[in-house]
Amino acid sequence: MTTPFKIETARDPEAEPLHSYDVFPAYQNASWEMSDIPWDDFRPDLVRPEYIAFAMGAVMGESNSIAAQHGFFNEFVDDYDFSAFVCLWGYQELQHHLAFKKWLRLAGSDVAYEQINAMRAPYPPGITPSATLATNIISEIATNHMYKCVSRVAEEPVIAKIMKRASGDEARHAREFIHYTARRLVTHPQELASVLETFYVYMADPEGRYNHPVSKFKGNLPELDGHVTIDEVFRYFGEVDDGTEWARIHKQLFDTLAELTGRPVEKLRDIRRILADLPSAGDGAR
Repeated sequence: MTTPFKIETARDPEAEPLHSYDVFPAYQNASWEMSDIPWDDFRPDLVRPEYIAFAMGAVMGESNSIAAQHGFFNEFVDDYDFSAFVCLWGYQELQHHLAFKKWLRLAGSDVAYEQINAMRAPYPPGITPSATLATNIISEIATNHMYKCVSRVAEEPVIAKIMKRASGDEARHAREFIHYTARRLVTHPQELASVLETFYVYMADPEGRYNHPVSKFKGNLPELDGHVTIDEVFRYFGEVDDGTEWARIHKQLFDTLAELTGRPVEKLRDIRRILADLPSAGDGAR
């Protein structure tokens, strides 16, 4: 979670405008290489069908980073700093994709190129740029907890290690997307409503438990019919989680909104109250 100090830094017009300058060395210190994964410890006797399906879903889900980068560059064409961060973020997401793909090949399986290539088209822009950032906050927080939870029960040591590495990356990504959302809302306060609505739609959906935002955008591609998608990753997450990790996701999302709005947010009704208090579009502030 971003600290209050960092949130205030994001809102400070006198702060370093090139935030990615600070992110880069931090990511270098926390980064890992493919050689850091103990591939020689792979245990084929511990591979289970659900791990295969999980890794396939992870390969598909992480491949979306290319489409997301394309979409970010189009939507934030006037923001060099955020675009620089996207390059750093995209490298790490691609590393997750390739690590899970290598594990699949060790396990005697793979994902066909045609299915990966189907994910290449850029995302459409969000309702507002801030809503796009909010979607990624949700994605990173949910994926961080998902990898963390599943890594605890995975008996095959190599895939468990990949999940733990990826989980740490996703937590750091969430912090930076929160930073850039807070910064944008300073100059575009009228976009706060779209952030609140994005969080509300995701969290209030009764069928959205153990679901990833990517599935809402890319889940219906005809090229993916009959193939494993990122939904499989979160389906397995739902099987192994006793509800504790999902509750942590919701708490972190509520805490994030509290940081971004400066108001207590503990339940969905708190989001509705904040929305109700915002100036209407007719007032020229929404």
